[in-house]
Amino acid sequence: MKLIIGLGNPGKEYEKTRHNTGFMVIDRLANKLGVSVERNKFKGLYTKLKYKGEDVILLKPQTFMNLSGESVRQAMDFFKIKQEDILVIYDDMDMPVGKLRLRQTGSAGGHNGMKNIILHTGSQNFNRIRVGIGRHPYMKVVDYVLSQFTNDELQDIEKGVEDASNAAIDYLDNGFLHAMNNFN
Repeated sequence: MKLIIGLGNPGKEYEKTRHNTGFMVIDRLANKLGVSVERNKFKGLYTKLKYKGEDVILLKPQTFMNLSGESVRQAMDFFKIKQEDILVIYDDMDMPVGKLRLRQTGSAGGHNGMKNIILHTGSQNFNRIRVGIGRHPYMKVVDYVLSQFTNDELQDIEKGVEDASNAAIDYLDNGFLHAMNNFN
């Protein structure tokens, strides 16, 4: 069983913001898999599906970014999912818009959602896909991550969301190392 989590903030006002890139990827992935993520449980929205004979859960925590770990922990406990079977997809300010980086472990790198997941899971040893959102030289971090992509960035973030959803499918099909080799 696999648990794929996309990070973001709930509510219409955050829908197309940089910090909701993880939600965008989960929505794209759900669309490709022919499902919708709308069941409300585990302090999040989720769906459970069969993919090539394996159970897969897609989860969008609704706790706001900084408390994402609460939702992840509840889903892991309910479905009895091991640390190595989770994949977290989230935004990264330290990469250009749309660029991907896949890793099997690592620190939170200053990302509060990831800090909370590491706190609640007790480890930083889990798969992750980071999607670049860029950085603004003059804007405060909180204002920047809650801003929308500019018209000039839309093509790049669209490609990043598409690539990240394809990387998640590659992970399901062939394992995370294969996806890392294909998308890093």
